[in-house]
Amino acid sequence: MADLIQFKCPSCGGKLEFDSASQKMKCPFCLSEYDASEMQQEDAVLDQKDEQKEERYDTGDSTWGQGETDGLRIYKCQSCGGEVVGDETMAASKCPYCDNPVIMTGQFSGDLKPDLVIPFKLDKEAAKKSLLQHMEGKPLLPKIFKSENHIDEIKGIYVPVWLYDAQADASYRFQAKKIRRWSDQQYAYTETSVFSVDREGSIHFENVPVDGSEKMDNTLMESLEPFNIKDAVPFQTAYLSGYLADRYDVDEQTCAARANERIKQSTRQEFTRTVQGYDTVTIEHEQIHLNEGKARYALYPVWLLNTSWNGEKYVFAMNGQTGKFVGNLPSDKRKAWAIFFAVTAAVTVIAYFIMGMMQ
Repeated sequence: MADLIQFKCPSCGGKLEFDSASQKMKCPFCLSEYDASEMQQEDAVLDQKDEQKEERYDTGDSTWGQGETDGLRIYKCQSCGGEVVGDETMAASKCPYCDNPVIMTGQFSGDLKPDLVIPFKLDKEAAKKSLLQHMEGKPLLPKIFKSENHIDEIKGIYVPVWLYDAQADASYRFQAKKIRRWSDQQYAYTETSVFSVDREGSIHFENVPVDGSEKMDNTLMESLEPFNIKDAVPFQTAYLSGYLADRYDVDEQTCAARANERIKQSTRQEFTRTVQGYDTVTIEHEQIHLNEGKARYALYPVWLLNTSWNGEKYVFAMNGQTGKFVGNLPSDKRKAWAIFFAVTAAVTVIAYFIMGMMQ
């Protein structure tokens, strides 16, 4: 059984939480603040415990059937002694019995330990405010959605992300066209000049992100970009206190396919952008070789808001660093059709008016 630990305030013994506003560990009881770097000694103790611990299980008189315990982990809270059951990808949480922020250190040992973490800069209240702002100025949003919409759950979670570095060596051949048109009293003329344009070179990419969690929708995660990697710091468990964190469940080799796709797409855009002064540009030949590839494991801060209305579930997300907010809203179909018919009627009236003026 792996132990859960909490960070206690040296002043009063209360639970410490990572405060996104001050970027420090803060005690909600005596309001003392501590730099996260001061908790490194605590991390060293945890790492030493991970190296020395031996897993031993007492099955008692009965045993689990085959496959029944797949994906389950049991942890013990050092504060109250309560046991917590979680899935194998959950890394940090709160004890449901005493509500102390706890860290499941067994999830962050060996090759599972992240290299970097971008700390939360925005808190839960900012996420709630952003949801309200997200609903403003939406003419097709049902009026009662805002009043009847209820936030079922809001949680700050560190999403596992693989960061890829690579150099793209590329060569292209483009077909470019210049089109000239003119006319005289008898004819209209079009002259099309066709050119073959070659490009060759290299582009170095750094920190191309790919979501490493199956539970996080890839499209949603990419919609929250960009994250500013300059704010990333070497991983310390102190930053996770008070938040949830997922361990990656999609490895770097599997995620590499998406990284390669993103790198090649950006390479294609950059090389195409160099072909200027033409009316149309199309790719005739493309060759891209990726080399010098490296991957790192990082944690990105995200606020997830689960809401319900009219029997439907809606998921919203906010970048915990920049505040960028995304999520789909319901639409009032009656209002949409009313706007459509109103616009159609207006266009028809304008068309008749113009035709009348021309007669």
